[in-house]
Amino acid sequence: MSWVKVLDLDALPQESRQVVKIGNRSILLINHSGQIYAVDSICPHMRGPLQKGEVTSSGDIVCPWHHSVFALTTGEVKSWTPWPPGVGKVLGMMKGEKALSVFPTRVEEGNIWVEVEESQSENRQKTS
Repeated sequence: MSWVKVLDLDALPQESRQVVKIGNRSILLINHSGQIYAVDSICPHMRGPLQKGEVTSSGDIVCPWHHSVFALTTGEVKSWTPWPPGVGKVLGMMKGEKALSVFPTRVEEGNIWVEVEESQSENRQKTS
């Protein structure tokens, strides 16, 4: 594991989010309630864009496609594909319940750092 400097803290104001690319992985940075989170930018169910998901007051992120809910701190599944009503359960069976990947973060000298596997740390670029 290695730490990668990914973004200036000033580029991620309170209650904002931004996707950064580390190696071949897109990671969603979220500044929520004074805490910086780093999670996979796509939902593990059907690859929905979590950047467009709602961040709840309790520190969860909701996938905009099928409303799966994940804890930002642990990636734990709080709810798996409850939407649309009736069909959501069928969609959930298409792919088994899977936690969201989360990555440790730290802020140092005005920069956001993310800890990733060595192979991913070789190439970092901002994507949006």
